[in-house]
Amino acid sequence: MSSANPLAVLARPDAGWWLTLYPTDGEAGGSFVPSYRPKRSSWIPGTPAADPERSRAEAARRARGKVRRYCTVHRLNRLGTLTYRGQGCHDPAALRTHIGQFFRALRTSTGRGAFPYVWVPEWHKTDHGMHAHFAIGQYTARHHIQTAWPHGFVHIKRLSDLPVGSTSLTEARVAAGYLSKYVTKSFGEDELSRSMRLHRYEVAQGFQPPAIRLSGRSPVEVLGLAVEKMGRAPAESWSSDETADWQGPPAVWFAWD
Repeated sequence: MSSANPLAVLARPDAGWWLTLYPTDGEAGGSFVPSYRPKRSSWIPGTPAADPERSRAEAARRARGKVRRYCTVHRLNRLGTLTYRGQGCHDPAALRTHIGQFFRALRTSTGRGAFPYVWVPEWHKTDHGMHAHFAIGQYTARHHIQTAWPHGFVHIKRLSDLPVGSTSLTEARVAAGYLSKYVTKSFGEDELSRSMRLHRYEVAQGFQPPAIRLSGRSPVEVLGLAVEKMGRAPAESWSSDETADWQGPPAVWFAWD
C-alpha cells in the first residue's frame, strides 16, 4: 500500500483565485482554482471531444480573447481585407502561404522590419473561396499594400469614425471586435481548415502581450492587487455569476480605459 498522504490530492498549492493581468492591454481575467479537481478522462488529440459543441464554443472564446488582447496591446486600429480575383482561392494552406508572403513583402517595402499584425480567414458567402481580414497599427501607404498582394484586391481603413474622445485603445478594441466575429464564424464553418488542423487566426511572432499572474483568496482580493498595479479601478467588469448557464469554475473579467 502506498504511504502517500491522500490529503495531498486535496491541498493543491495553486488553489484559490488566479487573475492574469495584461497591463499594457488594460485587461484582466481569471477564475477560481479548487483545491480538489477530479481526474479528467484522457483525451487523444485528433479524436472527437466528449461534447463537441461545448468544446468548439470554449475554443472560440479563448481565440476571441487572444485576438482582442493582441489587438489592443499593440493598438492595431487599421482594418484591411485581402481578396482574390477570378475564381478565388479554395485552399486554406495556399491562403496562409500567400498571407505570409504578403507580410514579408510589407516588411521589405516599408523598411520597418518586423511589426505586430493579426489576420483571420473567412469563406465568401458565394462560391468564390476565401479572403482574409487583417489589422495593423501603423500607417502604411496603399501602394505598398497593393504591391505586396498581387493576387487580387485590397481594402484598408483606420477606425477613426468613433465618438469624440475615443482613443487608439478604443479603436483597437473595435478592430478586435470585428476580427473576433470572423474567428467565431470560422469555428462553425471552416470544416476544411479544421480537418487540416490549421489555426483560425495568425499573429506576428514575438509580440505576445506581457502578463502578470496574481493570486488571492477571493475575487475582491485579486482585483485589489490588479487595481494596485494599474493605479485605478477598472471601467468595466464581468462575473460568471451574471451568466445563468455558466458551466465552468467561477470567473471574472475586468477592463481599464
